[in-house]
Amino acid sequence: MDDRRRSVPAGAAVAVALTAAVTAGLYGCSGSAPGTRPGASTATSPHGEGVSPFTGLPAEPAPVLAVKIDNVPPARPPTGLDAADLVYVEQVEAGQTRLLAVYASERPRTVGPVRSARESDLELLRQFGRPALAYSGEQSALRPLIDAAPLYPLTPGDAPGAYFRDRDRPAPHNLYVRPERALAAAPEATKAKDIGFRFGPAPAGGRLVNEHTVRYPAARFTFTWSDGDRRWNVAMDGTPTRTADGDRVAPRTVVVQNVDVHPSRFRDRGGSVTPYTETVGSGTALVLRDGRGHEARWSRPSADGGTTFTTPAGQPLAFAPGQVWVVLKGR
Repeated sequence: MDDRRRSVPAGAAVAVALTAAVTAGLYGCSGSAPGTRPGASTATSPHGEGVSPFTGLPAEPAPVLAVKIDNVPPARPPTGLDAADLVYVEQVEAGQTRLLAVYASERPRTVGPVRSARESDLELLRQFGRPALAYSGEQSALRPLIDAAPLYPLTPGDAPGAYFRDRDRPAPHNLYVRPERALAAAPEATKAKDIGFRFGPAPAGGRLVNEHTVRYPAARFTFTWSDGDRRWNVAMDGTPTRTADGDRVAPRTVVVQNVDVHPSRFRDRGGSVTPYTETVGSGTALVLRDGRGHEARWSRPSADGGTTFTTPAGQPLAFAPGQVWVVLKGR
């Protein structure tokens, strides 16, 4: 499908050229900060001019677009997932999961398959300010909550020129969004800003991790460390995750965030209760980076604020610059 080819915003070439310099400055040739023993340094702020607060890599300020992406087997392979700055994994009905991919640094030409929003998305997205949210629809009872939330809802009805269906795939797993067109319908969407992440050399300690699996009632995600690529290769339900272009989906950092998940007042068409994932509060997490697992604490005191991750001793815990996955897992 030709529409799936990637495009990037103006100035991205400069950002790409700077990436190697940033990575070298943070890690040196051995993967650690120059002049320090591996893992000895603390986190640094990502908020210098021209640096993404979502990835810690060079990027121009750009509006935030979140896209709700289907990830059940008939919806695979995804399109544009490797270009996301940040990917959240959320539990939905019947123990399945969906992805909420956040874009700002880069805009692929096409993203999908796009599916419906959930009540949990509204709380999760408040830390981004007033972002745009691309999704396929919602229950009628949920729409008033979406309209009242600080975001720009972008369904096919809100931005009809931004969506198309791939007739080579079965519905409902064949709806795709064009980010450039979607954002044209939300010209005042908030630009990327601090949501609490910090990037830099890894903290001391941690344990060696070659592979880590997160299980949901009807889904599982496995993250396998590739020392050569310095990334975590993603597999869904035991199958390596590749995009429609054949590229591996492989974040630099994976955060398994332990949260409260409880039934909401909503149900799907089959009668299954929609779970609500609490992302305001505090708890424990496991941060996977550089082939090691680090025990962490997370804190988000209010919905309007960001989420911070710290070591058990209370020091900021740095992520590796690059794509971040946050796997929201019920505790």
